[in-house]
Amino acid sequence: MYSRFMSTPERLVESTRELLWERGYVGTSPKAILEHADAGQGSMYHHFRGKPGLALAAIRRTAEEMRATAEGVLGSPGSPYERIEAYLRRERDVLRGCPIGRLTMDPDVIASDELRAPVDETLEWLRGRLAGIVEEGKEQGQFAAALDGEDIAATILATVQGGYVLARASGSPAAFDTGVRGLLALLAPAR
Repeated sequence: MYSRFMSTPERLVESTRELLWERGYVGTSPKAILEHADAGQGSMYHHFRGKPGLALAAIRRTAEEMRATAEGVLGSPGSPYERIEAYLRRERDVLRGCPIGRLTMDPDVIASDELRAPVDETLEWLRGRLAGIVEEGKEQGQFAAALDGEDIAATILATVQGGYVLARASGSPAAFDTGVRGLLALLAPAR
């Protein structure tokens, strides 16, 4: 599955990332990780503090990737509305869900301050980044002065995360797309 040039720790982290997204923390056994990574039995404990340490490395990597992807869109040229629109419409595996958002529904991740921290930090970063863009749009007269950047950022996140849930429940990305269209219609600058 992975390149033979990828180191064992890299294969372990990438395998854990995929399995956490697919199965969650409880459903991701050390045996499944080792099999998925094509790694030897002791390699997890040689390179990491067992499953929790490996899961933390995987969650951190997923969080970093999610922030980089979001910043690639949010930091691109365009008006504040266009950048928010690009973020909402960017290509996603909607039916698979958000790899960070899904972790918020995992009781073992939420119960662990250490495992939950990169999840919280990522969602907080995204909320702050979106709020800043909304404030920028208000300053430019693109968004109504009465809008609260923090409230709108929370609404954007809720639309995306809720859209994933509704799409997965229905087995169709249509629910996600409908939520995005509705939010964009509410945010659209007056013409």
